[in-house]
Amino acid sequence: QVQLVESGGDTVQPGGSLRLSCAASGSTFSSYDWALYRRAPGKGRELVARLSSFGDVSNMADPVKGRFTISRDNLKNTLYLQMNSLEADDSALYYCALMRRTAVVYWGQGTQVTVSS
Repeated sequence: QVQLVESGGDTVQPGGSLRLSCAASGSTFSSYDWALYRRAPGKGRELVARLSSFGDVSNMADPVKGRFTISRDNLKNTLYLQMNSLEADDSALYYCALMRRTAVVYWGQGTQVTVSS
């Protein structure tokens, strides 16, 4: 049974940093793209970052370009999202996902990020 477990969410002040982690277990994941989505209250789900199965191509949503970085440790089956210069609009529930093409195959349970002074 595949499990994705996110961690690292917290409450930080504007301008602060957080690193989210997503640990996968229960299968092999070399054929999946990894991604992080977020959903803020009253808004739809948004793709924040995506990393290709080979780890050589990353795509970042425009609002986070230059501030967030996605990476992966294949030995640990863990995805990371380094978030710097956090803004109030980054407050959301962040979800990890494993994808094939445009379809999400597995979801994590989410971790809450709150940016507030």
